Amino acid sequence: MARIPLPTPETMTPEQRRVHDAVVAGPRGVMVGPLRAALHSPGLAERWQLLGEFLRYRMSMPLALRELAILVTARRWNAQLEWQIHEAAARKAGIDEAIIEAIRSGRSPEFGDTAEAAVYEFAREMQELGQVSDEVYRQVQSKWDTLGVVELTALIGYYTMVAMTLNAHEIPLLDDAEPPLQLPGGPQGRPTLSALPPGRLVRMN
Repeated sequence: MARIPLPTPETMTPEQRRVHDAVVAGPRGVMVGPLRAALHSPGLAERWQLLGEFLRYRMSMPLALRELAILVTARRWNAQLEWQIHEAAARKAGIDEAIIEAIRSGRSPEFGDTAEAAVYEFAREMQELGQVSDEVYRQVQSKWDTLGVVELTALIGYYTMVAMTLNAHEIPLLDDAEPPLQLPGGPQGRPTLSALPPGRLVRMN
């Protein structure tokens, strides 16, 4: 059960209902997750949903790579609902099941695609270190230019905000599902995000 009341169409104010209807009319098609909490501040929710819509559906990087970065973020913060939603989305976008399970369990994924490896390492370093090494930064920038590396950084930051909102307010899983992520994970309750072995990340043309 959530720690705060979650507005329903029957209990929404006119401003909340306006934002809700805009979300439902957009590519999400439904209001779930952190927007249910953000709706207590319609001004926040309105701007939140526009940023999220752009990053999830319209940024320049391919959908599968966006979903990969989101899974790394969800695993880092033990965000159960974020993982539940984006595990399915990543699978649908073409991320291999073995990669999904490796991230879930904290093992180093086996990537056959150097683009996936670069995005994984970028997201992992951002989440674990708060910064990105020159090598990994150049890998992403060389493939998707400055536009791509700026958008990827924003995507990771946005879904970190999503994860913290879900966790702080204990937004429930969909369909009363069992939590998909094992807790607590690594030191201080943090899950493990395993670095790729040396030589796994090679320069992309």
